[in-house]
Amino acid sequence: MENGRKKNGIFQKFLDFVEWLGNKLPHPVTLFALLAGLTLIASAILSMLEITVEHPAEDQGAVSVNNLLNGEGISYIFSSMTENFINFAPLGVVLMTMLGIGVAERSGLISAALRGFVLAIPNQLITAGLVFAGIMSSLASDAGYVVLPPLGAVLYLALGRHPLAGLAAAFAGVSAGFSANLLLSGTDALLSELTIAAAAVLDPQYAEGMNVAMNYYFIFVSVFLLTLVGWFVSDKIVEPRLGKFDSKNADQEAVDNTDEMNPLEPVEKKGLTWAIISMVVGALLASLLVVLPNSPMRGEEAVGGYMDQIIQSPFMSDGLVPIIAILFFIPGLVYGLITKSIRNDKDVADQMTKTMAAMGMFIVLAFTAGQFVAYFAESNIGLVIGVYGAELLETLNLTGIPLIIGFMLVTAIVNLFIGSASAKWAMMAPIFVPILMQLGYSPELTTMAYRVADSSTNIITPLMTYFAIIIAFAQQYDRNIGIGTLISVMLPYSIFFFVSWAIMLIVWMLFGIPLGPNAPIEYAG
Repeated sequence: MENGRKKNGIFQKFLDFVEWLGNKLPHPVTLFALLAGLTLIASAILSMLEITVEHPAEDQGAVSVNNLLNGEGISYIFSSMTENFINFAPLGVVLMTMLGIGVAERSGLISAALRGFVLAIPNQLITAGLVFAGIMSSLASDAGYVVLPPLGAVLYLALGRHPLAGLAAAFAGVSAGFSANLLLSGTDALLSELTIAAAAVLDPQYAEGMNVAMNYYFIFVSVFLLTLVGWFVSDKIVEPRLGKFDSKNADQEAVDNTDEMNPLEPVEKKGLTWAIISMVVGALLASLLVVLPNSPMRGEEAVGGYMDQIIQSPFMSDGLVPIIAILFFIPGLVYGLITKSIRNDKDVADQMTKTMAAMGMFIVLAFTAGQFVAYFAESNIGLVIGVYGAELLETLNLTGIPLIIGFMLVTAIVNLFIGSASAKWAMMAPIFVPILMQLGYSPELTTMAYRVADSSTNIITPLMTYFAIIIAFAQQYDRNIGIGTLISVMLPYSIFFFVSWAIMLIVWMLFGIPLGPNAPIEYAG
């Protein structure tokens, strides 16, 4: 395949340009620090220009840009810095979720569950199983990147198929399907908090009714769509293009190594069984907090029918994140005790500590991102841009489906240069959520459109965090593989996922189906 590709073709030149330009961008931590500084400067300039707009909400009057570089603004910068960091919306949510997920991952539960699932399905369904397992692996944050692609390669090699096809199928599920799942994950919590904060700028009352499960119905159905699409692309496009596997350029130790294909040990099966039982019991007990008439998290002020009372309860907002963490922690603890990967409370504390240590980069990112988000909100620049942006889009008559598709294309392009989903959404949500709300589209729809475009293009950007690791896995089977080769392998997944997923979202819009509990397509204001 490498020899058949023109080194100086148009597509290869484009990939080289993307790589060159992407490498010129600063680190995300630095990028947010620069954006915070630019926000301060912009607030001073726009304030001196006396730019004023009418607040879109009724009885709010005129709104002008606040100067953050005058005496009062400088005082705000220093007095709010710690608060901006601590109150950065995704910080507590992500760390809380990862405490539970970290125990499940480091005890071996996540790895054993994924391996057991993949090895248990029939050979003719192995591709679909790999894609599906990859999609579901987002429950464990980034664990799927490390576990499934090399496992997919070994599995395909053992079946006499091209190992890179197995790696690609797993990578597509893990990364391109990151925003689809049958259950809520840390991604839902992280992105929803940013959306709620952005929506609150325009309509605080509406934002109070939003919840972590705002996209749940859509991402649930997306699992089945992406599994079928990934299965088709793998078996009909990617694997035939790869051709017959030639091991002459492979690492012979990797080719000969089949340890990862060993079936689950009896103790692992026992651990998985009891972990599943504990998760089911935990979920049932958690449901008792809201389903019974006098449940403590039902919400005294909840009105409407039975489902409305559940949707409007604390269970579906602030209470959902710790419940998700607990539902990972308990099975992880049970699995670890049975398999002896956890022997005492010190082991649990050590696993949680290592998980938090691995979150160090996110915590540093949260500091600079928190300053930018706070400055952007305090300056009123987002609100002003939202009003002017809505007016511009109305003038261009760009509404409805073309507007959503245009926004998705912008997101896809930005994703080629900024790999972090939370980093991009922290920058884009304060701008696009208010704009689309002004045009009658809910924050939940804007978030889902962002997630579709962001996930679909993860696998073709060299700036994605795990891209280099995937190349290292691939080079075990072909030492000549580079960035361009991997992107050319993954591009069909990206195109098919984006197109099919976008069509599904359009159909969802046309029928006005809620994206999740209390999450409409349209925003009435």
